[in-house]
Order: sequence, then C-alpha cells, then structure tokens
Amino acid sequence: MPSVFSRIIAGEVPARMVWTDERCVAFLDAHPLRPGHTLLVPRREVDHWIDLDADLLAHLTGVAHTLGRALQHGFHPLKVGMLLAGLEVPHVHIHLVPIQTLANLNFAHREWHPAPEMLDAAAETIRSSLRELGGPPPV
Repeated sequence: MPSVFSRIIAGEVPARMVWTDERCVAFLDAHPLRPGHTLLVPRREVDHWIDLDADLLAHLTGVAHTLGRALQHGFHPLKVGMLLAGLEVPHVHIHLVPIQTLANLNFAHREWHPAPEMLDAAAETIRSSLRELGGPPPV
C-alpha cells in the first residue's frame, strides 16, 4: 500500500506544494510545528534514509539547503531546524522548521487544526522567497 506521501505525490491527496523536481517534492506539513513547517520527500518511496542511494541523499540535502534559505528569508526565525526522524510515515522525509527555540521541534506541540489561510500564506511566503533568492522555480 502506498504511503500518504506517495499518494500526495500522485495527486490523490491534496497538499500545499512549494517545490517539485524530478527526484523530490516539498509541501507544507498539514499539522505544522510552526508556520512554514515543510516536508521534503523523495518521489521514490524508501522507508529508511540509510537505504537512499548517496546521489539521492545529496540531492535532498541540496534542496533542503535551498528551502532552508527560503524559510530563513521569509519567516526570519533564529534558525531553520532540519530533522530526519522517519517514524511517523514509512517514507523518507525531512522536516524543515523555522524555529526560535529547541522546544519548537517538540512534536507534542503540533497544530492539529491550522487555519487554511495560515497554510496558504506560509506556502506563498516560501514560493516568493524562493523566487526572490533566485532559486529554481519551486512548482
């Protein structure tokens, strides 16, 4: 059975996309830790990051760097946290979160019912920041 991320990539489940390329996609987390919380996911469904080939892992890291710069530019956090845990969904995904403190990475504090307007605004902030920073077209 495909993961929820594979279903998002296939267009079966809606998501607020902020990046697409031939190897990966990035979209807003539906239950964000903070505004701008983005998930970066390879198109190929792999459960554990250590099973990714080195080239795909390097590509994901490069895209995470670009997205992290856009999050820093658009949201002005103290830092952009990057977390690769992989326990929630059996499909590799990197969390990119604008943070002010380490507590902002506590998954017990997710926003379970975020306002759609907040998610739409966060997605547009990321897309416009990518354009302003001269990155490749995000979507």
